[in-house]
Amino acid sequence: MLRPALGLGLALALLLSSPLAADRLRPADDAGLAQALANARPGDEILLGAGRWRGPLLIATPLTLRGEPGAVVDGAGQGHVIAVDAPDVRITGLGVTGSGSDLDRMDSGIFLTKRATGARVDGNVLTDNLHGIRIQGARDALVSGNRITGRLGRQSELGNGVSVWNAPGAAVEDNEIAQGRDGIFVSVSKKNAFRNNRIHDTRFAIHYMNTSDSEVSGNVSRDNAMGYAIMFSDRLTVTGNSSENDRDYGFLFNSANRSVLSGNRVIGRPAPESRWRDMGQSLEAGVPAPDPASAGNRIAPEKCVFIYNANKNRFTGNHFEGCAIGIHFTAGAEGNLMSRNDFVQNRVQVKYVGTRYLEWSLDGVGNYWSDNAAFDLNGDGLADSAYRPNDMVDKVMWTAPQARMLLTSPAVQILRFAQSRFPALLPGGVTDSHPLMFQNSERPLP
Repeated sequence: MLRPALGLGLALALLLSSPLAADRLRPADDAGLAQALANARPGDEILLGAGRWRGPLLIATPLTLRGEPGAVVDGAGQGHVIAVDAPDVRITGLGVTGSGSDLDRMDSGIFLTKRATGARVDGNVLTDNLHGIRIQGARDALVSGNRITGRLGRQSELGNGVSVWNAPGAAVEDNEIAQGRDGIFVSVSKKNAFRNNRIHDTRFAIHYMNTSDSEVSGNVSRDNAMGYAIMFSDRLTVTGNSSENDRDYGFLFNSANRSVLSGNRVIGRPAPESRWRDMGQSLEAGVPAPDPASAGNRIAPEKCVFIYNANKNRFTGNHFEGCAIGIHFTAGAEGNLMSRNDFVQNRVQVKYVGTRYLEWSLDGVGNYWSDNAAFDLNGDGLADSAYRPNDMVDKVMWTAPQARMLLTSPAVQILRFAQSRFPALLPGGVTDSHPLMFQNSERPLP
């Protein structure tokens, strides 16, 4: 048992050795801000009042940098507007503008170094920066609730809204991103999450390179050149995302393997039949498609989904509508499972040039095809006959586009009639043995 004097001494020693309470610092001017950053202790909060504050700023202590309404940090075109080189830093409520333009230095509105573990960047407005926010190796960083507007100009001279490099555990959520090169670009990372972001007027909404074991969910891509470019990445969960009115592809999967893709939607805007024809001819001949402005600014994406050398993925419950091509399979994509997907009003539902036979149903349930004129006599929600999206004539047209002038010829009509009567004449390709009679949203099966 401690004697009273000894116990009092120990209590006093513990009190004196404990860290002092965090301070809230309110600098009055740029010099005061520089001094506050230099002298801050871990846990302090620096509060910036309304007005323009001079950057660049370097945060080298775990602290919170908070802005009152109207507070803007301006980098004046020099390097990173705010660089974070300490763990557990939070930046919130600020306007951030005016980074440098050096792509080699990766000039950014907010730059998180490898030491910025657990950083939190939320509720900021970033404009006119080369990169909006760059997570450069900062593990477990969170970028949430920001509004990021990039620059306009040549794609080769632009940065991304949010860039992630080698930052396991980093999450990018609930941001609105516009302009610049890509909305979100991630490379050489793992265990990341990209959720509920709204991205428009960029090249690719979300661009994945060499990033595995990650989640892409609930994002909205609108009016971009491409929605989601998933490349050289494995074991992803891609769910509940949408691509609306994107120009080229809704989803591109290039060497993306063993992933689950469910509940995603690609919606184009149906165009007049003449534009479908012109676009189809352009795709076959390898020339640019007609200017969307000529069709009343209505966009029919070239492909809802393009799958290139992507293997052992599972596509279920997705909706692909209003594209020139629903799904294009090429370059040996194998082992992909397709079930309960909706293919609605695509000019060509499936393009697959190959000799292998692919079964697109799973456990007795296939997909919905809007052009499948079938019957369901027993009322089980499944068509009574199999569906094949392509025939030999389609393959001839894909391999020899010049033959399109023969589409209405008696020879082609006889060939299609013969194939309908003798299925053995059909080439290898996609077969849905149990096509759905209703879209999943209309009458989901158990």
